[in-house]
Amino acid sequence: MDYKGKSAKTGVAIGKLHIYHKNENMVKREHVEDTDSEVKRYEDAKATALSQLKGLYDKAMKEVGEANAAIFDVHQMLLEDLDFNESIKNIIVSQKVNAEYAVATTGDNFSQMFAAMDDEYMQARSADIKDISNRVVSVLQGVEEAKMTGDEPSILLADDLAPSETVQLDKSQVLSFVTHGGSTNSHTAILARTMNIPALIGVDFPEDCDGKFGIVDGYEGKLIIEPTEEEIKKYEELKKKDEEKERLLQELRGKENVTKKGTKINLYANIGGVKDVASVLQNDAGGIGLFRSEFLYLESDTYPTEEEQFNAYKTVAEMMAGKKVIIRTLDIGADKQVDYFNLAKEENPALGYRAIRICLDRVDVFKTQLRAIFRASSFGKISVMYPMIISVDEVKKIKEIVAEVKAELDEQGVPYGDVEQGIMVETPAAVLMSEELAKEVDFFSIGTNDLTQYTLAADRQNAALESMIDTHHPAVLRAIEMTIKNGHKGGAWVGICGELGADTSLTEKFIEMGVDELSVTPSRILHVREAIRNANV
Repeated sequence: MDYKGKSAKTGVAIGKLHIYHKNENMVKREHVEDTDSEVKRYEDAKATALSQLKGLYDKAMKEVGEANAAIFDVHQMLLEDLDFNESIKNIIVSQKVNAEYAVATTGDNFSQMFAAMDDEYMQARSADIKDISNRVVSVLQGVEEAKMTGDEPSILLADDLAPSETVQLDKSQVLSFVTHGGSTNSHTAILARTMNIPALIGVDFPEDCDGKFGIVDGYEGKLIIEPTEEEIKKYEELKKKDEEKERLLQELRGKENVTKKGTKINLYANIGGVKDVASVLQNDAGGIGLFRSEFLYLESDTYPTEEEQFNAYKTVAEMMAGKKVIIRTLDIGADKQVDYFNLAKEENPALGYRAIRICLDRVDVFKTQLRAIFRASSFGKISVMYPMIISVDEVKKIKEIVAEVKAELDEQGVPYGDVEQGIMVETPAAVLMSEELAKEVDFFSIGTNDLTQYTLAADRQNAALESMIDTHHPAVLRAIEMTIKNGHKGGAWVGICGELGADTSLTEKFIEMGVDELSVTPSRILHVREAIRNANV
C-alpha cells in the first residue's frame, strides 16, 4: 500500500516500521499549601531541563554543526524567559496549585499567544514553547523520554518531531523518518538533510503499521507499507545504485572543478561555525564561500567580544591553510532573532530591520566585528561580504567605516591582510543596480534563498506558500544571469552561495551564464563537482 507525502531528503530506506509515540503528559490540577516548596520544585525541574538542553546542544554540535544546534540555544533562552517564569510562579502562588499544572497552563497560554501572531518567526516559536513546557512537566513527573527507535534499525514514523527529538535519533538505528506534519523548511527537515537520512513529511500513514515492513521512496515522496517482492527487489537495486554513486563520488576527491571544455569553477562550502570546518575539509572544498557569522551572536547571551570573534575567524583561517574564507557580516533579523539586540516586533520582518541595516545603524557593533575580521586576515586568506544590500550609498557608507577600522588598526600597529570586499546580491534592487555596485566591490555572492522570496513576493518561511517558492522560476534565473553579466561588466567576480548553487540540474546553466564560483553545503561538494566535470560548456 502506497502513502504519498513530500520528500524532505531524497534516498531510499528499506526496513521495519517503528511508530514513535510521544509521552503523554497527563497533568492534573492539585491543591498545594506549601507554595514555596512547589516553586522550588519548579526551579529544580527547570535546572534539569536546561541541563538536558545543553546536552542536546553539545550532541547536535558534534553531529550536525553549529547552524543546526542553534535551536537548542533558542529553547534555553525561552525557558529562561522572565515572562514565562513569572507566569508559572504566579499561578503556583496565587492559585495554590502544583508546578506541573502551572507549567502546562503557561505553556498552553504562551503557545496560543505565539501561534496567533502575524510574525512568521514568532508563530514558529509556538511549537518550541510546547516542547520546553513538555520537557519540564516530564522532569517534574519523573517520566523518562519516550523510546525513539526499536531494537533494530528501522524507519521511524511520528506525528511530528521536535528538534530536540530529532537530534536524539541514534543514526545507527534510524533508516529514515516519516511524519504526518512538518514542512521542507522546518528545523527537522534541515537536520535530516544534514544527517543524510531519507525523510518524508505530510504522510497520512495508518496507526496499525508498527512493526510491519516498509520502504521510503524519497525520490517520489511515498511510503510503501508491506511491499511486494517485486517492489522490494526494485528498491534494493535503486539503493545499491545510490550507494555505488556515493562510492564513485569519493573518487572525485582531489580532482579539479573543470568542465569538459576546460572552464574552471571555484567550488566552496557554506558553514555556520568553526566545528563545520572538519566537514569542509572532509568533502574537499576549495574554500569557504559563506561563513555565517551570525551564529556567534545567536549562541551568545550577550554581544560577542572582538576577541571571541577574532579567535573564531582566526581558527577557521588557520584550519583552511591559505584557502579562501569569505565571512558574511552579521545577518540577523527576520527569522534569526537575538534577544539582547532588543529588536522591535515587526509586521513583516523579512522586509524589515535586518542585516546591514542594523550594522549601519549600530556602528559600534559593526566596527567590533570588522576589527575582528581584519585582525584575523593576517592569519589566512579572508574576504568579507555584506548582506541585504540595496544601494550604492550603503556600500559607500560601509567603505567609510572600513577605512576608519583600518586606520585604527594602523595606528595601533595591528597587522591585517589584503581583504577582498563583496556584497550579497539577494534583493531585486541589488540586481537592478548590479553594474553600478560592481564598480564599488571586488565580488558578488548571490543569495538565492532570499533573492527567490523577494523576486516572487513569497515568504520562504510560510509553509502555505511552499508551492510558490519556485527556484527555477524564469524571473529568478534572469535575475541571476543579469547579476553575473553586470558584475563582470563592472569588474567583479560573481558566485552563488544560496541553496540553488547545489542544484545540479542547474549547474551547467549557471556555468553558461558565466558564474565564477559556487558555494554549497559541504555534503554537496562532490555532487556539484561531478556536475561541473560533466558539463559540456
